[in-house]
Amino acid sequence: MSDPRDNVQQEFLAEAQELVEALSRDLLLLDEAHHRNERIDPALINEIFRSVHTLKGIAGMFGYRHVGAVAHALEDLLDDLRLGRTAVGQELLDVLFDSVERFQRLLELEDPQSPEEEPGVQAYIAVVRSIGLEPEEEEGDPLDRYAIEPAVLSVLTEYEEHRLRACIREGLQLYRLRATFDLAAIDDSIETLRDVASDDAEIITYLPSMEGGNEDTIELVVLLASRVPEPELKAYFEGRYGTIEAIEERTHLPTLPPRLTSIPSAAVSMRPQPEEDLMSQASLRSVANSVRVDIRKLDHLMNVVAELALVRSAVGRIVDRFKGESMHRQSVMDLDRIGRGFERQLSELRTGILDVRMVPLGQVFNKLARIVRQAAREHDKDVRLVITGANTEVDKLIVEELTDPLMHLIRNAIDHGIERADERTRVAKPAEGTLALNAYHKGSNVVIEVEDDGGGMNAHMLRETAVARGLLSADASHELTRQEMLNLVFLPGLTTSSEITNMSGRGVGMDVVKTNILRMGGMISIASEQGIGTKITVTLPITLAIIRALIVKIASRTFALPITVVREAIPCVPEEVHTIEGREVITLRGETLSICDLARLFGFRSTSEQGGRFVVVGAMGNRELGFVVDELIGQQDVIIKSLGKSLSSVHGFAGATDLGDQKVALVLDAPALFTEYFDGPDALRALETRA
Repeated sequence: MSDPRDNVQQEFLAEAQELVEALSRDLLLLDEAHHRNERIDPALINEIFRSVHTLKGIAGMFGYRHVGAVAHALEDLLDDLRLGRTAVGQELLDVLFDSVERFQRLLELEDPQSPEEEPGVQAYIAVVRSIGLEPEEEEGDPLDRYAIEPAVLSVLTEYEEHRLRACIREGLQLYRLRATFDLAAIDDSIETLRDVASDDAEIITYLPSMEGGNEDTIELVVLLASRVPEPELKAYFEGRYGTIEAIEERTHLPTLPPRLTSIPSAAVSMRPQPEEDLMSQASLRSVANSVRVDIRKLDHLMNVVAELALVRSAVGRIVDRFKGESMHRQSVMDLDRIGRGFERQLSELRTGILDVRMVPLGQVFNKLARIVRQAAREHDKDVRLVITGANTEVDKLIVEELTDPLMHLIRNAIDHGIERADERTRVAKPAEGTLALNAYHKGSNVVIEVEDDGGGMNAHMLRETAVARGLLSADASHELTRQEMLNLVFLPGLTTSSEITNMSGRGVGMDVVKTNILRMGGMISIASEQGIGTKITVTLPITLAIIRALIVKIASRTFALPITVVREAIPCVPEEVHTIEGREVITLRGETLSICDLARLFGFRSTSEQGGRFVVVGAMGNRELGFVVDELIGQQDVIIKSLGKSLSSVHGFAGATDLGDQKVALVLDAPALFTEYFDGPDALRALETRA
């Protein structure tokens, strides 16, 4: 049984992680607004402040002293920012972005109070406290332009008073909205009003009015500022909320009674009620509609589903065995009907668990946006990041494994691909480079594209470098196509960079990216044109938890091929097999299809007649390859089990799976087979040698 204290800590870490991710997203919006010299939304500053404030509070509760200390220093800085005592500047943004990485590292510590972190934490806090860009002072108080009564000003918070002055300085017109709200739903109504007004106006404060309302309603006077002309505001707000009027300069506001507490949350208590009535209206139900679930629990449930699938298969075999016996016909029919119902429910259960495991790729893309900003600044390059498909969902485990490979691709694109502003303008390109991240579903796979409009790759230079470094023979290099030259970038130790930087140029990275993508059951391809740019495409399965597989036989041995890569299966006709440039091909609907005889590839002797074999047509990305097998058994849901460390170096297999009836099948690693087959003229022979 798990320790409740561990569960509580996991809850804290999950909530802290969400706060840090929210902080990161909001900082990116703040940085973009600052970069484009746009007006900074005060609500955005408030969201950043609230994230840090909440993180400070929960860190103190759970003993994460370093996290709390950093958050406390940032809270003071952000409070100065939201009150106008500090302005948004590049130095401040750099410090805030650094906090995201620092929080991330501190949350990963086994000892949250590690003394080894103390010097670094204190040094960072000193930097935070040194930040301060004093805004220019102007003569006179902007509030003097309006004859706002002292009774009103006296109940404004320091932040509300600051926002009122800021709006007047920006030339916004002040308005008074008298709105009536239902007491039973006042919180929701005010939240809706705040959302509606956010596009065209800024709400400064809510004040109670004694002139309206009854036992069930309350009238509030809402002080707001806007650039929208009064007729437009009237046309929108009146009839929906109440009356609205402009507050003219040097006029007096009607007397408004001071408020003692925050109106939105305390308005319900303004009408005295018996204690039993209050209790009857109260609800103990949580307002949250979500729960956090440990991914290991979902893994366990998925294993249970796989075991149930084996039970269903066993029941199906028993039904088939007794179908021919007339004396058990009715029982067999009943059992068959129950089995089919069981299979439908099992399918829904599996789909439901997979849905719970799905998370949007935006979780990774937001982290990469920080990398883009940091890398562009380090290389003195102006880079615009364009993200599409952030809501594309994949398995949580794949999202976690994707971070490092995509980070390498991003860094390489900025370091090697996108040119500096002067170089770009010299060749009539915009000074600002563009880096695009795109994600979308394609069948049962997810496709992620990393594209830049930089200088592109020199395929011939890659070939010459590979030969010079002894990674490729001179004779073999002359047989390479342009695509195969580009694929050389994935060779270990190959780099064309003459400068070693802290991000790239060491000849490592792209081979690691390829290895990690293949480990996840995916594949990676590259397209590049000199002077135009480079696009790297990563294709991955949506989930690794449970897959549908085509069960095949090769030389009397059983194998499983993920159905996500299978397009169709056709009979193999020996007379239609031809050899082109050393590779076997067939013609399928007028197109040439390369085929790979798996029995020959793995060094087996096929037990089937040539005319009785099949070609399983596989597709990944824009590539197709036919796998020649001896027999097609059928489809089955499988869970892939690791082959273990001792067999981890075996190529061509993703793992093993239990098929039931004490049968075990190796799962073919289709992406690895695709990559090895297409990446070079010697690739297939190398794979055959290793097998």
